[in-house]
Amino acid sequence: MKVQFLGSGDAFGSGGRFQTCIRLESGASQILLDCGASSLIAMRRFGVDPQAIDAVILSHLHGDHFGGVPFMILDGQFKRRTRPLVVVGPPGVEARVLLTMEALFPGSTRVERKFDTRFVELTDRLPVAVGPMNVTGFEVSHASGAPPFALRVAGEGKIVTYSGDTEWTDSLIDAARGADLFVAEALFYDKRVRYHLDLTTLLQHRARLDCRRLVLTHMGEDMLARLDGLGVEGAEDGKQLLV
Repeated sequence: MKVQFLGSGDAFGSGGRFQTCIRLESGASQILLDCGASSLIAMRRFGVDPQAIDAVILSHLHGDHFGGVPFMILDGQFKRRTRPLVVVGPPGVEARVLLTMEALFPGSTRVERKFDTRFVELTDRLPVAVGPMNVTGFEVSHASGAPPFALRVAGEGKIVTYSGDTEWTDSLIDAARGADLFVAEALFYDKRVRYHLDLTTLLQHRARLDCRRLVLTHMGEDMLARLDGLGVEGAEDGKQLLV
């Protein structure tokens, strides 16, 4: 499975990074884990064709994680996309996306498109088939108006887990179990803030995380300033991995 970080930043563009968006490629299928408001720009920057994306899997419904979906849908409309697009996310995902589309581009939800847009709601620990991949959400702790999830994606005999935004919860242990790659939020180095992970807390639990590789993402200025000397692997915009 191929992994590419199209966006590895926090909500506020710390370090000049794009908002969260991770592309997974398995065979002929491509999906995005989260699609922040800047994601369409990131795709253009790194040569990724938005029309080739089969599905977007959303960890939670904050703008820096789902705000790019309306732009993707409208881009597909104007580019005469015919490939179906599946959007998987927390309960209420369809209503939230459509409401955002109407806020940004009034009338846009009533336009007939040439491609099917299907919304699927996640249920805690219940796998969802997305093309050749299976996606399982593990409910975590992050106030966002709907249940938030860590995402576990299995395909080609490989497993990639992504924490989404969350404070520490033992659900992460289950989500990361046996994963070839665990992409984890580390917003701060040691500052503990409700609903977010810091690196110190994450490393305190590292031995309990049964994953082969750990890569940090969603880092704020505090983490980015220290990253080179920490001996941990961090994501950066455009970075590609093979798992």
